[in-house]
Amino acid sequence: MVKQVVEAAENGKIRCDACPVMCYIADGRAGACDRYANQGGELIRVDPLTIIEGTVSSGGKVVPFLPDNSGDDWNGDLVNARKPFITAVGAGTTYPDYKPAPFIVSQKQNGVDMVTVVTEGIFSYCGVKIKVDTDRFLGQETSVVHVDGEPVGHVMTGEYGSQMLSLGGVHHLTGGSKKEGRVTCDTLLKLCNSEAVELAIDGGARIVVQAGKAPIINDVEETRMRVGCGSAMIGMFAKQWKDMVDEVVVVDDHITGVLSEHQAGKLLNVPPTGIRIKGRRSTPGRYFQVAEPGTGWGGTNIEDPLTILGDFDPKAAYPGLRMLMVSTTGEQYGYYILDENLKPVLQSVLPAPVQESVEIIAENCEPALATVLFMGGAGGSLRAGVTTNPVRLTRSVKEALTHVSCGGAPAYVWPAGGITVMADVTEMPSNSFGYVPTPALVAPIEFTMRLDDYRALGGHMEAIVPIEQAIELAERKVAPMAGTWPTAERNFKWGA
Repeated sequence: MVKQVVEAAENGKIRCDACPVMCYIADGRAGACDRYANQGGELIRVDPLTIIEGTVSSGGKVVPFLPDNSGDDWNGDLVNARKPFITAVGAGTTYPDYKPAPFIVSQKQNGVDMVTVVTEGIFSYCGVKIKVDTDRFLGQETSVVHVDGEPVGHVMTGEYGSQMLSLGGVHHLTGGSKKEGRVTCDTLLKLCNSEAVELAIDGGARIVVQAGKAPIINDVEETRMRVGCGSAMIGMFAKQWKDMVDEVVVVDDHITGVLSEHQAGKLLNVPPTGIRIKGRRSTPGRYFQVAEPGTGWGGTNIEDPLTILGDFDPKAAYPGLRMLMVSTTGEQYGYYILDENLKPVLQSVLPAPVQESVEIIAENCEPALATVLFMGGAGGSLRAGVTTNPVRLTRSVKEALTHVSCGGAPAYVWPAGGITVMADVTEMPSNSFGYVPTPALVAPIEFTMRLDDYRALGGHMEAIVPIEQAIELAERKVAPMAGTWPTAERNFKWGA
């Protein structure tokens, strides 16, 4: 696809103005970003412009959606699932952004004139948020995350069954050394294009992350996300355990649960067992800080769960008392019986009902995955490629008159000022992201609205082309992701 800009020539080379680097490119060569090349004196876009076709899969065959005259009512989708949707993937950029966006496409939706403005934004203010499904300790909050020895981000909060990482951002891209910026940009590019990246966390783990895949922590692939914290598991399974054992301890780095003391056990009339837990007691049957964080039982650093127990109280404990100790994923478990000295003795075989209860825990655990969300600030001059009055675009987005997507995937727009978006990279076409060596990521972004609203924004009306013309330029057509926008059923209410 030929880039529709004025190119400067010098010594047989042509100048690319798609980013601030302003490369001079010889015939047959690509620029520093590998996204634009000189082909016979014309500047061409190397990556293909991508269309999401209005098709559904049926029995392995791709069949078209119903035509406009099908009689079906339009459900309000800004991008009708029965029609092709032009993404910004491969659309190119318009640096400097006083020029209209590369494609401003018109299309009718059940008689309503719609416009989609697509551009590949150059994002210096961008990064990824990573959700890693694991109980294993990755690193303390704010610990620095490294790639190839360079700092690229930090550890965020631990969430319910997951650990969170924040990578990238303008300070890592441009505020450090050239190598730090280059490594950060390369890391973000790989993660956003769903490639695997190995991360090293200060004082913590080595982890391989790939969007939509199981994380690999210290060379061990995770398989399960915990069903709940130790206390929650007592609440969920107390009724099943009541008659098969006398005591249950669910080992968890956050909240270790104890059946006989827990409110669930009390309501089921589970008698006291005299058990003593080393840790900080919160409320009955709930203990904090039973061990240090780690990659052992329940995200702790222990391999032998008995190390969190003190001596049983002889006033309540008795020989023959049956105790199950289990982790939050059911991956680690042990069945113990107290001997004459009230010491827990590990049994080599679990009774069948107890074994079944452990398997139920495993069954209730979801597969452990890594989630990568692209996050970027679509402010600044990018908006000038959409409208001559940029703040109107921001207001239109906040008023839900304009819908924002990234490569056809739904984008969450943060409240308050600016257009700060997040999108799941697995819902976008393959290789949706590029880079420029400033360094910065190049990411697709689309703005869809009614034609009348676009005119009111001060849009570049003279640059609008019909969808049919845009389709002729498209070099790649992909089927929509199942269950995701723009094919998913979504209702939108228009503002006043």
